[in-house]
Amino acid sequence: MEIGAAIDRYVRFYETMTPDALRGIESVVTPDVRFKDPFNDVRGSAAMAACLALAYRHGVPRFEVLDRATGERAGYLLWRYTSTPHGATQPAWVIDGMSELRFAADGRVAEHIDHWDSGEQFYRRLPVLGWLIGLVRKRLSLPNA
Repeated sequence: MEIGAAIDRYVRFYETMTPDALRGIESVVTPDVRFKDPFNDVRGSAAMAACLALAYRHGVPRFEVLDRATGERAGYLLWRYTSTPHGATQPAWVIDGMSELRFAADGRVAEHIDHWDSGEQFYRRLPVLGWLIGLVRKRLSLPNA
């Protein structure tokens, strides 16, 4: 399968993902897929589905692919993840990142590696850790940066 068509199919799955759709994840990933993000590094479609399902426990997630690129060996997605907490008493979390995708011969994803700044976009929002990360960042950055 041509890499552009494989990316298109994967993007459709991601942008329309629901908890029920995760049961059919093997339609777009291989059974032994590697999934890596700042919190997980797992193998297998069931483990990947479990990682993605966690997002539904904490809120209503939405992935929007903003851009894509293809290389000779991989595809790349620039995305925005928005999660509206259940009950919506808190503001939505917005995380911008990029996914590096490697494909099997049949067009399914064999490796999905997410790249995003967990310190700035996640840990810094947590009360105690956020203060500590801000302090370290201030000490390591140029003045007025």
